[in-house]
Amino acid sequence: MVNALAQVPAEFLHALGTLRKARCRSELKLDEIPAPARLAPYAVALGAEVVSSAAGAPRTPLHGPAAMAAASTRSAEDEIELATGRFILLHDPEGSAVWDGEFRIVTYIRAQLDAEMGNDSMLGSVAWTWLVEALENHAAAYRAAGGTATRVLSESFGTLAGRPDTIDIELRASWTPASSDVQAHLEAWSDMVCTFAGLPPLPDGVTPLPKRRLT
Repeated sequence: MVNALAQVPAEFLHALGTLRKARCRSELKLDEIPAPARLAPYAVALGAEVVSSAAGAPRTPLHGPAAMAAASTRSAEDEIELATGRFILLHDPEGSAVWDGEFRIVTYIRAQLDAEMGNDSMLGSVAWTWLVEALENHAAAYRAAGGTATRVLSESFGTLAGRPDTIDIELRASWTPASSDVQAHLEAWSDMVCTFAGLPPLPDGVTPLPKRRLT
């Protein structure tokens, strides 16, 4: 283990340390997941999800004794996934012309909307604007950002024909952090996932996505 750590670049170890300092919203379930092996010599990946109760309330809308009572009676079956995402930090000590740096952050967020809101022609640009504003609000300096916003239509047939049509919004994006200190980048992304899930409040100046379906 000692030998393995000795081979990890100091810059990447520093970046990992800053990730551990990130203060993410409590509604977010954040866990380390296997990192892709072919994208860079060094990588770490985090998976996140935001869930609500079956009634559509956020996971943590209450405080004090009321919150404790709700937590004691909640089961996994009572929860509905509102949004999910992945945050991947890549590092190549040799640098990359495509990245314009030695680090690259790659992210993915997916959330379900009702059909009416999902057909909003501005949905994709709103999602991208939210990403940019989230990074700016957290003072997460970056460059060379790019991404795509995709709407995925789900229609049901046969025995499932009674289900309403749904549209998922998917945002895939990547950017190069200005330094190995990526704490603010993870915090910005954390807020972004919660906003895709429709959880208030939003920071001042942030453009909200259309309201999510919670049932």
